[in-house]
Amino acid sequence: MEGQELLHTPGGVRDVYGRECARKMHVKKEVHHILKTHGFQDIETPAFEYFDIFSKERGTVQSREMFKFFDRGNNTLVLRPDVTPSIARCVAKYWRDETMPIRLCYTGKTFVNTPPYKGKLQEVTQVGAECFHDDTSDTDAEMIAMTVECLKQCGLKEFQLEVGHADLFRGLVEEAGISQSEAQELRELIVSKNFFGAQEFVGRLEVADSLKEIFEKLPELLGDLTECVQFVKERTKNERVLQALERLQKVEEILGCYGCLDYVTVDFSMLSQYSYYTGVIFRAYTYGNGEALATGGRYDGLVQQFGKKASAIGLAIVIDQLMLALTRQNLFEDTTLGGGILLYPQSLRKEAIGLAQKYRKEGRCIQMLRKASAKSVEEYLEYAKRADVEELIYLEAVNKVETYTIKGNK
Repeated sequence: MEGQELLHTPGGVRDVYGRECARKMHVKKEVHHILKTHGFQDIETPAFEYFDIFSKERGTVQSREMFKFFDRGNNTLVLRPDVTPSIARCVAKYWRDETMPIRLCYTGKTFVNTPPYKGKLQEVTQVGAECFHDDTSDTDAEMIAMTVECLKQCGLKEFQLEVGHADLFRGLVEEAGISQSEAQELRELIVSKNFFGAQEFVGRLEVADSLKEIFEKLPELLGDLTECVQFVKERTKNERVLQALERLQKVEEILGCYGCLDYVTVDFSMLSQYSYYTGVIFRAYTYGNGEALATGGRYDGLVQQFGKKASAIGLAIVIDQLMLALTRQNLFEDTTLGGGILLYPQSLRKEAIGLAQKYRKEGRCIQMLRKASAKSVEEYLEYAKRADVEELIYLEAVNKVETYTIKGNK
């Protein structure tokens, strides 16, 4: 048929409709509610910006992973691959003279041009929060605890937040004195969880045996923070590493006050794909889902690249991955899309409009549908079932209303 070739979406994007769309809207609302209760105020940034906002120097994704195009002035624009640099730009622009904490939250989409064979979504929905001008361990812990609260609020029961520190790796590399290219190669091996490759690589380096021990043990340095800290402290005196260890200990102590330590695991091998992170970093995972449900961390140097000195930490709940986890774990309730259909004959149009307005003022969701004389009520009942509504209200006469509960929708 003509036009059939236009029905397909490009690779990496998909349509969301019906009950799945309703559930997604609900999940976004639940996460946003938690962020608002913690005092975060909404902000909305453009879906596309100048390329330099997300350039390699900013520590975001590589150029080849961005969707690029040009405006009429021949400026290079990109669909945002990450929301954080956009908000950092806004803070530097609109809150230039503010020195007290700034709390902002957002709902938006990011666009990353990943290779098609990876099978990843290229358009991803996020709900996130960013806090500026607060460099305390209390805020680090609050962002982690808030992530736990968001996931629980959406109905997720079994998940784990892995928490690390960006300066652990940087401090070890600094002490080892290896080149930037060697550090990048080692980083990529660790990020890809190729720990055997990382051990082999470290074995070829001319660094102290004590540091080699730390690099080789990184995959095992998780769980009991006290033991992990002791192991590292016995093998390095790098100030950057020691401060990172102290910060993680403080954060763990504060998380105990939130009562969420059961959901948190400290992982010394954790690294982020974004190089702008400077402190505590974290990611949330659950079973049956290999991608992170949430990511976050401290990025104290990013805002300064836009001309304002400000500490910062953020989190992002990846709604698409969270939806996938909730679906696979059967955590969505079997409900209809809701609302009802008000069916009426043409002769009772005025009465039907008045009745619909009355229902809507009561908070009910009502769609009006004029009955065709050639169609039976049974045909409309079948349609109501396909439309996934809860009830069909038939205005037969001025003072006669018949209500049918729609059954069989799951």
